[in-house]
Amino acid sequence: MEINLIFTSDDSTLRFCATELNYYLKKIDFTTSISFNANTQNAFPIYLSIQDACVHTLDDSYQIHCTTKSIHLLGSNKRSVLLATYKLLYLLGCRFLQPGKQYEYIPQKDLSSFLPCYIHNQTYTASLRHRGVCIEGANAFENVLDFIDWLPKLGYNSFFMQFKLPYAFFERWYKHTFNPLLSPQDLTEKQLESFLETIESELKKRDLLYHKVGHGWTCEPLGLKDFGWQKVDVTLEDNKKDWLALIKGKRAFWRGIPTNTNLCYSNSDVQQAFINNIVDYAAKNPSIDYLHVWLADEYNNVCECAKCQDTLLSDQYIAMLNTLDEALTEAGLSTKIVFLLYQELLWPPLHEVFHNHDRFTLMFAPISRTFEKSYEDCSIPDTIPAYKRNQITLPQSLEENLAFLQKWQTKWDSDSFVYDYPLGRAHYGDLGYINISKIISQDIKALKTLHLNGYISCQELRVAMPHSLPNYIMGLTLFDTHTDFNTIAVDYFYHLYGKDGAYYQDYFTTISNLFSCDYFNGKGQRISTTIAANCLKAIEYTKVFTIHTAEKTHPYCTNKLRFHINYVHLLATALYHLSLGEAEKAQTAYTHFITYIQTNEPFFQDALDVYRVIEVSSKYTGFTLPNNYSI
Repeated sequence: MEINLIFTSDDSTLRFCATELNYYLKKIDFTTSISFNANTQNAFPIYLSIQDACVHTLDDSYQIHCTTKSIHLLGSNKRSVLLATYKLLYLLGCRFLQPGKQYEYIPQKDLSSFLPCYIHNQTYTASLRHRGVCIEGANAFENVLDFIDWLPKLGYNSFFMQFKLPYAFFERWYKHTFNPLLSPQDLTEKQLESFLETIESELKKRDLLYHKVGHGWTCEPLGLKDFGWQKVDVTLEDNKKDWLALIKGKRAFWRGIPTNTNLCYSNSDVQQAFINNIVDYAAKNPSIDYLHVWLADEYNNVCECAKCQDTLLSDQYIAMLNTLDEALTEAGLSTKIVFLLYQELLWPPLHEVFHNHDRFTLMFAPISRTFEKSYEDCSIPDTIPAYKRNQITLPQSLEENLAFLQKWQTKWDSDSFVYDYPLGRAHYGDLGYINISKIISQDIKALKTLHLNGYISCQELRVAMPHSLPNYIMGLTLFDTHTDFNTIAVDYFYHLYGKDGAYYQDYFTTISNLFSCDYFNGKGQRISTTIAANCLKAIEYTKVFTIHTAEKTHPYCTNKLRFHINYVHLLATALYHLSLGEAEKAQTAYTHFITYIQTNEPFFQDALDVYRVIEVSSKYTGFTLPNNYSI
C-alpha cells in the first residue's frame, strides 16, 4: 500500500507526527510505501493539521475523521495532533505497554485492506487539562528520554523537571547510591546541562507542557546553587545571615540543608532577591510553560522573628507572588506560576488574595495521605485544625487533607490540579500493582467533584515491576475519566502476555491483596498479626505459583515474572518477621532482599528503582540500612 502523509505546515511537531506514523505503519505492514507531502494521485492520504481557531491552546482536543478515501487528524494544538496520531495507532491495534520501544505491541496486518475501509469519525476532548508526571527517584538519561517518549502515547500532556538542574535524580543512578555492586560513574554539571538541553528539546518536539523548578528558590537569594537535598558547610556573608528564618533564637540552615530552609519573608531585601531571581530565570527560560514557586521542603521551621510572627506563612507567600506577578508583567513575560498547598501552606491565608488569577495555578500536594482508599470514598469535614506556628502535624487521613483543600477553595476558584504520590513510594507496598492502579483510577475520576482540573504524579520513572499498569491507566484515565478500569486492565495484560494475560492478572491481584501500601510507608503499628498472616500467605503462594510456558511471550516478560516471584518471596519474608517484632530475623531477611535486587538491577534497570526501594523501606517501613550505607 502507498500512503502519503500530509501536514499543513512545516512545523517540527507535525513533522514528528508524520515520522511516528511512518515508523509504526511500516512496523504494522512492512510492504507499505510512505511519502511525505508528495504530489501523487495514487497514495492514500493521511492529513495532519491544527484547527484554525481553538478555545484554549492549553486544552487538548482532536478529531479522527476517516473515510474510504482519506484520514484527517485535526488537533486543537500541535500536541493534540500528536495525541491523535497515537490514538489512530491504538485503534489500529498498537499498545504502548512500558517506556521503551522494545516493550510495544505492534500488530501485523495488511493496511491496504484495512485502512481504506476503516470508518471512524470521532472527536476526543481531554477530560482534564493537567495530565503529567514529575521526575523523582534515580534515573539514567535514557530512562527520562524513554519516559518522555511514552507520555503522549497514553494521553499525557506535560512533564515536570524539579530544580533548575535536577542533579539529585541523576546522581543517585550514576553514583549508584545504595548499590555497591555497580561501579559509580562521574556526573558533572556540564553533563547534566547537556542532558537537560536534550530533554527540553524532546519535550518541545512533542509540544508537551514543561513544568520546572519548584524546589530551590529559598537557596537562590543566598547565592547558593541548589542541586538537591544535600547538607552544606558554607559561611554566609554577614548581611545574608539575617535572611535565614529565626527558629528558637537561631538563624541557620535547617538541619544543614538549604533546600529545606525557610527565609525571613518579612525582610524586604529577602522578598526582592527572591522575586528578582525568579523573574531573571523566567526571562532566560521562555520554554517553561509552568514555573513552580515553592518555599522550603520541610515544616515546623518558619521564621519566628517579631515581624514574621504577626503574619501567616500563606499570607506572606501570596503577597510575594502578587509582587512577582507585577514584576513578570512589567518584564513582558507570560509564564504561568504554580503555587503550592503543602505543609504550612495547607492553611489558607487570612488576609491576602491573588490579584491576577490568570497568572497562577493552584497545586494541592497531599503528601501525607493514605493510598488504602481513594478520594471518591471520602466524606470531607467542615473544619481543619488550628494553625500553631512550628507545631503543626501533617494531616494523615484523606478526609483531613481534602478539608484543607476545601478551605483554600473558598479563597481560590481558578485553575488547579493535584500533585499526588501513588508512585512516589506508596506503590512499593503494593507488590502486585493492581490495587494502587485501581486507587489511581478512582482518584482521577473524583477530581472534577473536588473542583480540580488535573493531576501530576510525583513519582519514580522506573515503575514497571511487575508491570506498568499504574502509569498506563493513569494516562488513559486522565484523558478520558470515563475509561473503564477493568476493560483496560484485561486489554493490557492480554497484550503483555497473550492468552495467559488473565492468568497473570489473577496472580498480580492475589499479590496486591496480601500487602499494604500504608504499612510499607510507615503508617500504623509495626507489630501486626494481620500483616504477618498475609505475608505468610504470600510466602506460601510464591512457592507454588508456576509460570505458564504454553504461549511464547516476550522473554523479558517471562524473566521479569521469575524475578518478581522471588522479589515477593524475599520481601514478604522480611515483612513477616518485622510485623511479628522479630527484629534480628527481619533484618537478616531484609539484607537478603536488598542483595537480590542489587544483583539483578542491571537486568531490570528500566523496571525497578533499587535506590528508591531501599530508601523508602529503610526510612519508613522499619528496616535498617547496612552499616556502610547512609541516607
